[in-house]
Parts: sequence; C-alpha cells; structure tokens
Amino acid sequence: MMSDATVLQKLLKTKVAVLYGGTSAERDVSLISGKAVFDALQQQQIAAELVDTKDDGWWLRFPQEFSHAFIALHGPGGEDGTVQGLLEVLGVTYTGSGVMASALAMDKLRTKQLWSASGLSTPEFELLSPHSDVDALIARWDTVVVKPALEGSSIGMAKVSTGAELAAAYRSAQQFGDVVLAERCIRGPEYTIAILGDTALPSIRLETDNVFYDFEAKYISNETRYFCPSGLSAEKEHELRELGLAAFKQLGCRGWARADVMADENGNFYLLEINTSPGMTSHSLVPMAARAAGMSFEQLVAEILRLSVEGKH
Repeated sequence: MMSDATVLQKLLKTKVAVLYGGTSAERDVSLISGKAVFDALQQQQIAAELVDTKDDGWWLRFPQEFSHAFIALHGPGGEDGTVQGLLEVLGVTYTGSGVMASALAMDKLRTKQLWSASGLSTPEFELLSPHSDVDALIARWDTVVVKPALEGSSIGMAKVSTGAELAAAYRSAQQFGDVVLAERCIRGPEYTIAILGDTALPSIRLETDNVFYDFEAKYISNETRYFCPSGLSAEKEHELRELGLAAFKQLGCRGWARADVMADENGNFYLLEINTSPGMTSHSLVPMAARAAGMSFEQLVAEILRLSVEGKH
C-alpha cells in the first residue's frame, strides 16, 4: 500500500496545489490540515504550494501552474462537490471522491436515506421542521441527537432529552442550514474506520468525557481517549471494517474517507456519517489508523495523492 515518493514525483508534471482554508465553519481546522499535508509533501521533495480557496480568483492559476490538487478543505464549499466540480471543469486531478459522492456524503439526510434503502444500518431519523412534535420524538426515542444536515466536525450538534431542549437545539442548528435532522441516540461506544483505496484500516474506538464526541473533543481537548486497536474481537473488527467499506462504496466514494459508527449495548453497529475529506491535524483519526497499519504521515499523504494521480480508486 505504501507509495514510492520518487515514482510519484515522476508522475507529477507541475506543483501540487494543497487547497485549504476556505469559508466554511471548519476553516480553522482546514488551515491546520492543509499545512500538515504541505509539510509532508515538502519533506518528500514533492513540489507543492498552499492555496487558500477564500482568496478571490484562486482557480485562475489552474491548470497552467497546477494540474493536481490535494483537497484539505472541510465542510461546505470544499467537501460538498463544489470545488470538485470546478476542478473537473479545469481538467485538474484531485484527491478524494468525485462530485456526486462528495455532495451525497456532505448531506447527512441523503446519505442516511441511501444507506437505509440499501440495507445498511443507521440510526432512525426524522427531518425536523417548525411544526415537528418534539415531545412525541422524545417519547419515542428518549434521547435525541440534533444535527445540521450539511455541516461537519459536529458543528451545530446537540444531544437532548426533553421537548424543550429539542426545540431549542433545532433553532440553534438552523444557524448552519435549514435542513436539520433528529436522530435516535445510540448508547454505546463510538468507532471510526478510515478507508484508503479499497482497504479499511484498523478501527479506532473513541472515548470522551463530553456529552458526545463534539468539536472540542475532536480538535481541542487533550483528554479525549483513542484506542487503536479498538479492543474488538477479530470477528467484530472484520464486521466493522466491512461495514465501513460498504458505506464508502454505496455512496460511490473513492480515494480515501472516514466512516463514523456507533455500537449499541448489544454490539450492533450503526453508521452515522462518512467524511470524504477528513481532518489531517495532530488530533485526526485517519493518520492514527494509518500508523496502526504501519504507515507514516508522509507515506499516507503520498498514497492519497498517488491514488488520485494514477486514478486507482
């Protein structure tokens, strides 16, 4: 699975544009991810340049100066198929999933509808509106997770257990888009599965003292606990990795991604979402899984780039 950086350099005819920053609520995380990717490429003598997509006319340098892009953007505008579509028009190869898969994966409602229709397990959900019977939802599910359908990094999410809390969480989530989901809360451990090419890397189990694995737990706290190996039996580890791969393939993803999963008290797995441009920070999970599989951060970055350049998804 490891890439030969020398071979990769020969494939590249121009510098690699590391797209980062952008204008989403995840801009700060993207700035860190992009800088880490850029440094990893530089360490392997792969010519690269950081390009902030917040800057006007950033695309005007393509494809003359750049014919390849490493997408280190997170959230709307960078992970939802928008940038991918522009790069397609410009004739530039790019890391990660294509336009359709990126758009689907960014939309939690469409993703869950597709998974449900294909028989993949995901928590029960309902689209919220100003007319939703919040008390009935609480009565049905006891505890509810509220999340904007078009945001990542747990932005705008809340876990609630009363109708009043649910109504307030809905209003708060609307800051990040009109489409807001209510999802039955699964009580149990949380896992993540990194996908690289057609391989699922070792799973990671997450533990946090926060109400759930929120933005603070993901990117700021040093108290979040990560277990890799995750402590599952060989049979359950295989089941979890296969579920992650199935989720990836069902959406038509390619290159790399990360699937997030909850387990209930009986050990049943439920897909939460899939990230097609995962974080690459010091707290990020894909580099952690890659290390468990014997890959350095630099090798991981080179492999993600190679998959996009060679078209082996």
